[in-house]
Parts: sequence; structure tokens; C-alpha cells
Amino acid sequence: MPRVPSAAASHIGEKIRGARLAATLTQDQVAAHSGIDSSNIRAYETGRAMPSVPTLVRIADALGIAPGSLLDGLTVGMLPIADADGRRRAS
Repeated sequence: MPRVPSAAASHIGEKIRGARLAATLTQDQVAAHSGIDSSNIRAYETGRAMPSVPTLVRIADALGIAPGSLLDGLTVGMLPIADADGRRRAS
């Protein structure tokens, strides 16, 4: 069964995509400037993957924005919920 993106991953992905488009950069350009594979940039933008904090900083730097701007509007309710065994599941 395909993974359902968490609300947080989708929200951050929309922020990354919006900032990339505002900077008039392609996904490949962001990948080259950040040192992150373009397939990962695509996964982040679509909410299929959640970037780590260091990755968010690298993406923000490539976009010429503050890393915190990629988290604007994020709420605790958007974060994945952990199962009793510690595995995360989409909220």
C-alpha cells in the first residue's frame, strides 16, 4: 500500500515548491545548489518524504531564504503520530 504523506510533509513540500518557483529555479538547479539529489527534491515537494533539519537548511540556502520560512504555518497537529512501537504514521 502506498504511504500517505503526512500533513507536515505536504505543508513543507508546498513551501519548498513555492519558494523555488518564486526564485525562478528548477528542481535540478535547487538540487545542484544544495547538493541534494533532484529525486529527493521532487519527493520533498510532493510530500512523499520529510526532509531532515540539515536538509531543510541546505534547501533554504539554495533558495536564498531563511530555513524557518519553510516551517511557517506548521502546527503540531500536522506532525505524524508515533505508534506504540515508535514507528510513525501519517496524521
